[in-house]
Amino acid sequence: MTTYRTAAPEGLRSRTHTWEPRPATTPEILGMSGLEILRAALEGTLPAASIMSTLGFRLTEVEEGSVVFEGDPGDHLLNPMGTVHGGFLATLLDSALGSAVMTRLPAGTAYTTVQLGVHMIRPVLADTPALRCEGTALHVGRTTATAEARVVGTHDGKLYAHGTTTCAVLRPA
Repeated sequence: MTTYRTAAPEGLRSRTHTWEPRPATTPEILGMSGLEILRAALEGTLPAASIMSTLGFRLTEVEEGSVVFEGDPGDHLLNPMGTVHGGFLATLLDSALGSAVMTRLPAGTAYTTVQLGVHMIRPVLADTPALRCEGTALHVGRTTATAEARVVGTHDGKLYAHGTTTCAVLRPA
């Protein structure tokens, strides 16, 4: 039997986040390369992806072929064992991997992840300081792209996770 609480008992925490909705696809946006879109998001002229406010991470650097995200673990991300859920690291990696590929795509071209490989090296705890995820595009071809990324502690430089992706490149018809 599942029990649902209708009121928050004393001592419970809450977390609120806000996000800007995705803008309508305009000819101006369709004319932007992936690098231009990500730079606009970094500068705040286009909204950031809503998943970032949901999980607590942000885009901090964008160059052609590489990106950096930083994420903040916390007790709102814990799994039943009391460590930060691996999905947080997988999402951080997937964001950096796909965005690194995106920086090399011309205007009007999209991508989608078709394979994601994640290796978790050490546990992330609720009080682990911010993590830095660096993604690098390795190959961006006509129909496929690959990238690699690493999650390291901003406080200790230790490797927490690393991953790879294969993306399908979706060119305009």
